[in-house]
Amino acid sequence: MIKVVLIGSGNVAQHLIQVLLQAKNVDLVQAFARNPIHLSHLLPITKITADYQEITEADLYIVSVSDNAIDEVSAQLPFENRLVVHTSGSSQLSILNDKNRKGVFYPLQTFTKGKEIDFTPIPICLEAENETDYQLLEKLGNCISQKVVRINSEQRKSLHVAAVFVCNFVNHLYQIGNEICEENNVPFEVLHPLIQETAHKIMELSPKEAQTGPALRNDTKTIEKHLDFLENPEYKNLYQLLTQSIQHVKKL
Repeated sequence: MIKVVLIGSGNVAQHLIQVLLQAKNVDLVQAFARNPIHLSHLLPITKITADYQEITEADLYIVSVSDNAIDEVSAQLPFENRLVVHTSGSSQLSILNDKNRKGVFYPLQTFTKGKEIDFTPIPICLEAENETDYQLLEKLGNCISQKVVRINSEQRKSLHVAAVFVCNFVNHLYQIGNEICEENNVPFEVLHPLIQETAHKIMELSPKEAQTGPALRNDTKTIEKHLDFLENPEYKNLYQLLTQSIQHVKKL
């Protein structure tokens, strides 16, 4: 059994707690939260602590807190030479305090409070300072996922930037599309099949090959109609920027 202590109480931490509790060969022995009530719906209060000095011994300590807090939290851990990992996509391995062995256990997925996630297909991106620690992380990763990959800090940073484009920015565009539909009394659900097909296509084609639309065709009349329709200056500017970007990529 891999004994794990989970440090944190946010979205990622809570999803990790849920999947680790269900995983075979994993014993989630304790969780740390500054406010234990945030985790009381997941764990007995006896398995939650808000005192660093009460953190129990384990094989692995997963620091799942905001990027800005990783260095502070890892510095307050009251032990040395144990394996401490963070779950951040954009933070270097070196952000962890030097008194303990360092690693990264980064699940590449978007997590929303209250929405259950199947970890099986989620890539778990791993990094460690030595091979022995990496093998422990790999073993833990294989307990919850079918996709475990070795990714260094620079590669992970590039993945995180790419993820912002394909997830966060795309979702923002969904929000804009939803707003346009609502303002014109059109159900946003009408666009669901289009959204699904767009996502499915890039499983078989490259995004460049899958690109369609008036920008790619240089359909200037349609583009002008759309710009005339858009009253929000921010959305108008965004439409123009994306149109220009698509047309630029086409020429490459």
